[in-house]
Formats: sequence, C-alpha cells, structure tokens
Amino acid sequence: MRALAWLAPLLPIALALGQGCGYALVRSGGSLGDVRSVAIATPSNETGEAGAEYVVADALRREFLRRGTLRLVEDPSQADLSLRGHVRGLYSRSASVDSVVLVIEYELTLELDLEARRRGGPEVPLDRGALRDTERYIVSADPEATRKNREEALRQLAGVLAGRAYLLLQETLEQPTRGEGSS
Repeated sequence: MRALAWLAPLLPIALALGQGCGYALVRSGGSLGDVRSVAIATPSNETGEAGAEYVVADALRREFLRRGTLRLVEDPSQADLSLRGHVRGLYSRSASVDSVVLVIEYELTLELDLEARRRGGPEVPLDRGALRDTERYIVSADPEATRKNREEALRQLAGVLAGRAYLLLQETLEQPTRGEGSS
C-alpha cells in the first residue's frame, strides 16, 4: 500500500489535466426521440458486388447497437422504427497512377438508398445525398492484398454511412421534442 502512496498527490493533477484538455467520458449514444426499438432489414443489392448488402446491414446494426440507446428487433411490426433500403451503387475507379501508368490507388464509392418508417406511421425523411461517400484503397502486386484492401474500404464506407444514417434519423426524430415548449 505504501508503494502506491506516491500516486495520491498526482491524482488531482491528472484529473485537472484531463478536464482542461477537452477530453471527457461521454456516452456515444444519442436518442432518436421516442424510438426505443429498431428493425434493420438487410438491404437489397443493386450492384454487381456479391455480399455488399451484408456488409452494409452489419454496419447499420453495429452503429445502432454502439449507440446503446435502442433495442434491435427482427420483426418490423414489433419495432418503433424500421429501416430498409438498397445498396444502390458501388463503383471503383483509379485514383492515382505512377510514372509508368500503373494504378497505385483506387477509389471505391458506395451509395445507399435507405428509408425509415415509424410503426404504423409515415416515412421518416432521410437526405439521400448524404448517404454516398468515397474511400481510397491501395493496389498491391498481390491480388489477394488488393482484394482485402478493397473489402476494408467497403467496410469503412459502410460504417461511415451507417453513422450518417443514424445522425440523420437523430436530427429528424429529435426535432419535435426540441420545438415543444418554445413559443
């Protein structure tokens, strides 16, 4: 016990520094208004990329679970909000080349078309323009390495767009509660 006694005077300093640097322990959640449960259907895949729909569905489910404020349910009729849609586009194009015109990087663009609907209610609008993004990945002489880099880029894109979808829903579904009582 005495060996750790020298740490006691440093604790207040560490706490003060932690407060002053802008870091704080916060929950990564954020509510979706009165929504407590969500059903997320695997989107249909309108691309030539087999399995892209599963990567997107996994990213959406992980994002909603990560927020920690909602319960995922399988049956849309049992959910306060259901989310479904399409993987509308998945495009690759060369992004950079070297001096002998060999591709060094590709850009992968993912486009989602998602719709959210309240149970027994109207569709919740989502800005479809916000559900499109691009990620670069490195080309390798090893085709397997290039394939893995592309898969990782797809996972990254799916995660970014899942986070955006959540934030779009959060903005839309929290608006009525913000406006109440302010006249």
